[in-house]
Amino acid sequence: MKLYHTLILIIFFSFFSQVARSDSNLPEESSFKDCPECPEMVTIPPGKFSMGYYGGVSKERYEGPVRRVSIDYTFSLGKTEITNYQYQRFVEDTGYVSGTGCAIWDGKTFFHTKGKDWKDPGYGRAPLPEEPVVCVTWYDVKEYVSWLANKTNKPYRLPSEAEWEYASRAGTSGKFTWGNDPNGGCDVANIYDSSAFTPNRPWEPVKCDDGFSTVAPVASLKPNSFGLYDMSGNVWEWVQDCYFMPIPLFPRDGSPVEAEGTCDRRAVKGGGWSSPLSWQRPTFRGRDPLDRISHLFGFRVALDLVDR
Repeated sequence: MKLYHTLILIIFFSFFSQVARSDSNLPEESSFKDCPECPEMVTIPPGKFSMGYYGGVSKERYEGPVRRVSIDYTFSLGKTEITNYQYQRFVEDTGYVSGTGCAIWDGKTFFHTKGKDWKDPGYGRAPLPEEPVVCVTWYDVKEYVSWLANKTNKPYRLPSEAEWEYASRAGTSGKFTWGNDPNGGCDVANIYDSSAFTPNRPWEPVKCDDGFSTVAPVASLKPNSFGLYDMSGNVWEWVQDCYFMPIPLFPRDGSPVEAEGTCDRRAVKGGGWSSPLSWQRPTFRGRDPLDRISHLFGFRVALDLVDR
């Protein structure tokens, strides 16, 4: 009789485990690379989510209105932020001269520093190959993406803000990508915490420790349910969208918001290792000139899955 009951319990829990997985709409991670030096890409499934937030850190930084976005296509997003190694291969292949005069933290504020660029972003040491490339402008990023598309003959591009926020949430709906606990993100996000604390910074660190006082090598912490790393923290990520506030109600299909004429600011997402906690929310929207260059700014790429 004991054996019979044990078998029934095994069948019961096995069945409901399968049901839970099938209802999640989160597939097992599917990743690929189009060349040895290309970024590893993760397939992102179609889905719907509520984008934006009825509020913000100020009236000037309103993150709404909230609108329902339907992404009815499969696309791919970089598993990590683009690394120094990957960016170096682009520079070596093309001879491209990247932006310079990068803004770095001097202990009190960020200031543009002559001679600082992606090769020397003001860390006080050489950047590591596996760390995310920083000190790149939106123009630099677009040049890299164009090179990658030509090299692979694949439609690589920057993600839209909607795609980025959808992928960052990965099926969650909390205030942060890790939930609602402001101090609960150190296992998934390199954020301003106890190890990064500096006395003159005008915001408080979170009460946890991710183990990194500054930038971290990509994929050092845990991924989200889509298999993406560092969607919160580490470095800010440029996206395709022209910045408008409030957010236009359309499009709602995952495509980027573009200006009819000149766009003077582009959106950046995700926060950085020294950013305030409120800026780490997936709905928070950076708004920066296209030539903005900072050792907190990097990027990841997207790819349309056409004929793959």
